[in-house]
Amino acid sequence: MNDSGNNNLGWMLDDAMRLPGTLHAVLLSADGLLTAHSQGISRDDAERHAAGMSGLQSLARNTAAFCGDAPSSWRQTVSEFDGGYIFLAAAGDGAYVAVSTTEQVDVEAVSFRIQELVQRLGTYLASPARKGAGGQP
Repeated sequence: MNDSGNNNLGWMLDDAMRLPGTLHAVLLSADGLLTAHSQGISRDDAERHAAGMSGLQSLARNTAAFCGDAPSSWRQTVSEFDGGYIFLAAAGDGAYVAVSTTEQVDVEAVSFRIQELVQRLGTYLASPARKGAGGQP
């Protein structure tokens, strides 16, 4: 279900997920808060998955040194399961997009579509640090 009042960017996720085999998409902040979700996934499920995706991106970012000595910037993680894939990608400053798919999906096409979505949304997906936190003006 799409909560239109609290899911202003959900329609953009729905539009980007019109590839055969895509299931759901969520936008989340680095701390795991749900920003938006695609149609067909409940808000409760989307919030639960957003929290999990936050942990996954944190693990991926912290293992970047495994790629070599130079500091690496994490861009995307793809996890494969018996039933399909999860794509998790950086989508701005402190924002991430996650997409779930079936196993019959075109992996390259989904990855490309996610990058198009990230570019299309630009600053809408960024979650900059909050000003005034802790009593600061």
